[in-house]
Amino acid sequence: MIDTKVLREDPEAVRESQRRRNEDPTIVDRWLEADRAWREANVAYDTLRGEQKTAGAVVGPLQRAVKQGTAEQSELDAALAGAKDLSDRVKQAESDRDAADAEAAALLAALSNVIDLDAPVGGEDDFVVLEHAGTPRDFAAEGFTPRDHVELGEMLGAVDIERGAKVSGSRFYYLTGVGALLEMALVNHAFAMAQTHDFTPMIPPALVRPAAMEGTGFLGQAAENVYRLEADDMYLVGTSEVPLAAYHSDEILDIAGLPKRYVAFSPCYRREAGSHGKDTRGIFRVHWFDKVEMFSYCPIEESYDEHRRLLGFEREYLDSLELPYRVIDVASGDLGSSAARKFDCEAWVPTQDRYREVTSTSNCTTFQSRRLRIRGREADGGVTPIATLNGTLVAITRTIVALFENHQNADGSVRVPVALQPYLGGREVLEPR
Repeated sequence: MIDTKVLREDPEAVRESQRRRNEDPTIVDRWLEADRAWREANVAYDTLRGEQKTAGAVVGPLQRAVKQGTAEQSELDAALAGAKDLSDRVKQAESDRDAADAEAAALLAALSNVIDLDAPVGGEDDFVVLEHAGTPRDFAAEGFTPRDHVELGEMLGAVDIERGAKVSGSRFYYLTGVGALLEMALVNHAFAMAQTHDFTPMIPPALVRPAAMEGTGFLGQAAENVYRLEADDMYLVGTSEVPLAAYHSDEILDIAGLPKRYVAFSPCYRREAGSHGKDTRGIFRVHWFDKVEMFSYCPIEESYDEHRRLLGFEREYLDSLELPYRVIDVASGDLGSSAARKFDCEAWVPTQDRYREVTSTSNCTTFQSRRLRIRGREADGGVTPIATLNGTLVAITRTIVALFENHQNADGSVRVPVALQPYLGGREVLEPR
């Protein structure tokens, strides 16, 4: 949710944000009109309520005076009629005020977060590459053609896509044998690393109420990819960002104790609507995957440095897996509604001959905290909204894709990065069955 003070005092900044996102800037003007109507309706309601209280104070004494014969019945009838008229007008004024408030709230909810003006402008392909790390292997120079992760997964007995489809349909899979062990190794390594940076480990619920999903901004532009359990009015999360953001909803946190950092493991569910025909082979784009997610609460003025820190943690993890990757600054039109700015890390996938997203980190400034009513208490006792940030430490299936393809050998075996070996019993190589 955007700060209404910004909307009233600098509406052009919000219009420009909407334009850069390729979203409707006229929502700003419609909100300004609804806000004006609400304030006028509120004044009218308060005025009529005051008149109603004054009129009510007259009726009682008149009733007693009529009984005592010191006032005429006609005076009382006129006062009662006036009170009835005022009551009807107050009810109408209240209805008008509530309608204006509802319209303003709906329009406010439709506005995405105000973007960071340092974010590149454009659509999905207009990102800016910030840095490359590592060098993709030259398989031709090594004398063999790389296999893709599907073939390698089958050879290793690590991934069973055929039975996943049999049981659950397309874009489902089983991790089996060393595949299952590799997931546990990736998760344990991520948790161990995160704890060295003062993250509190969490296992959050993967089912949440509508307020949590709405509060984090996932029932707007991302709603088509959310699974909803209609019978229970619950949602399956597409990322543990949702329960982590809602963890402190309706709370006031001590600013002196920030940042609060959490790292969570959870299953994630995405409908992948609109991705028909994309990445249909293998486990890169699936309906369910497991993920380790970082989340931070901090003062807004510290959020920009915290954002870079989360990116640094992601890079530290990818470096430990010995993967070549690049860091991109995501363009304005490709940001989620809650993000003011987002950085992605994209690992090199040899058989696709391109970099693909494996992690991302977003600064959501105060957008989510306002919607979830999370505030910070300052030293002087005042309260203020705080920033929320999220960052993926490891998305399991995409990371397995990158590991298999980048660390494969000509015989179909896969080298295990040194950082993962302690979590795999010292195993240095995953051998074909």
